[in-house]
Amino acid sequence: MSSGGDSYYFGDSVNMYGGRENTGIDKRQTALDTERLTEELLPMIRELRDLLAAEAPASAQVIDDNLPVIASGADASPERRRGALYAVAAIAATVSTVGPPIVEAANKLIALLGG
Repeated sequence: MSSGGDSYYFGDSVNMYGGRENTGIDKRQTALDTERLTEELLPMIRELRDLLAAEAPASAQVIDDNLPVIASGADASPERRRGALYAVAAIAATVSTVGPPIVEAANKLIALLGG
């Protein structure tokens, strides 16, 4: 956020003066971005699942149910992947040791999937 006088700006600000065929900011994400982030996230989720297996088997089961959807890449719809990421991030948010990096990575991947 930046401010100028009494005006406050959140997010992107684009000003174009003149020119032709201006396209502004191109925010398309590539499949490689999604794949890379998924590959970074999967080991963290598996570690979380292992930590929860003995103490919170119901939470571990939720991870087991959603991990294949997260790992499936383009085989699952973005909506299904976002739902699986939200479920795992909700569990990760309750675990102080490994949870925060999972929540952060899951949120980035959700954003890439259009959520």
